[in-house]
Amino acid sequence: MKKIGLIVNPIAGMGGKVGLKGTDGPDLVKRARALGARPEAADKAAIALQVISGIKDQIELITCPGDMGEDVARQCGFNPLLVGKISETTTGSDTEEITQVMVDMKVDLIMFAGGDGTARNIYNVIGESKNPPVIGIPAGVKIHSAVYATTPRNAGELARIFLQDGSLPIHRAEVMDIDEEAFREGRLSANLYGYLPVPCAGGLVQSLKIGGVPTEEVVLDAIAEHIVEKMENDVIYIIGPGSTISSIMKKLGLDNTLLGVDLVQNGKLLGKDVNEQQILEKITGKKARIIVTVIGGQGYIFGRGNQQISAEVIRQVGKDNIIVAAVREKILTLDQGRLLVDTGNEEINEMLTGYIRIITGYKEELIYPLSS
Repeated sequence: MKKIGLIVNPIAGMGGKVGLKGTDGPDLVKRARALGARPEAADKAAIALQVISGIKDQIELITCPGDMGEDVARQCGFNPLLVGKISETTTGSDTEEITQVMVDMKVDLIMFAGGDGTARNIYNVIGESKNPPVIGIPAGVKIHSAVYATTPRNAGELARIFLQDGSLPIHRAEVMDIDEEAFREGRLSANLYGYLPVPCAGGLVQSLKIGGVPTEEVVLDAIAEHIVEKMENDVIYIIGPGSTISSIMKKLGLDNTLLGVDLVQNGKLLGKDVNEQQILEKITGKKARIIVTVIGGQGYIFGRGNQQISAEVIRQVGKDNIIVAAVREKILTLDQGRLLVDTGNEEINEMLTGYIRIITGYKEELIYPLSS
């Protein structure tokens, strides 16, 4: 019987929809709750666990009490072995302590739901060891690391294949994290902390996030020219994060939140660094469009660093009113050959599936497949 360790970081991702760009530290968790944030990591862990629930008689699930794993495990029909203690306020040290317990118990696999901070905590314990392998269930705001599956469902699928097949190759995947304070100030400072062992299966694990190159400046200006030229009066434009999109704001002569979400209407700034609730308040009953870019190396357009543009926002705006802009080379170098979404809502993911146009220059487009 295989032993799986499950760790859920219950505060992971809470800062996304409310625009905090992370929840590292108790003060930010408190602020996120005050802004109406709710825990989402357990929901995403449940999606992964449901995939492996069909083989639950063949595995022993080891997890933490309460919201660090027990609650969602029982919800999905598991009878887990509990280790560790309940903590009123989950911290990185809690994750590290429980990881060490699981390592000592010689689990065959650790699944964890969180973001880059959680991956760092796991790495602090496992280090460069080859065992046990890990699978990240993407649930945080910052998911730059390559230790995560492309979606929660694919995390479960990867675990199922690994447990049943037993012969999947294990590769060293990068653990990256950024300085949250710099991130909130619009500066991206990412560091490589090390590598974790991750089972490898085609298309199920995301790539490391990469950025653009200086030679893109002319192309970005052309993309911005095309989009600004097509903007309509009285339509609210939800402007996503990223350097590609910032070129549009520059073209409009507006102040830009490089790593946040802004609202524009009739060439003026309607809202700066807005969260999900603020977006919904502005667009309800009005015509709106979403402008987003593609995360280089990964292919995501939703669910990575732009959780303010939530499933409910996307539902109200509609797929036909989504504008995707990216440099052509960034698209053509995607390993999986398609764009990805991970909104946290299966219905919305399915609604988005199909093909979508990508603006790659002035009056230049690509049509690319989109899936979850």
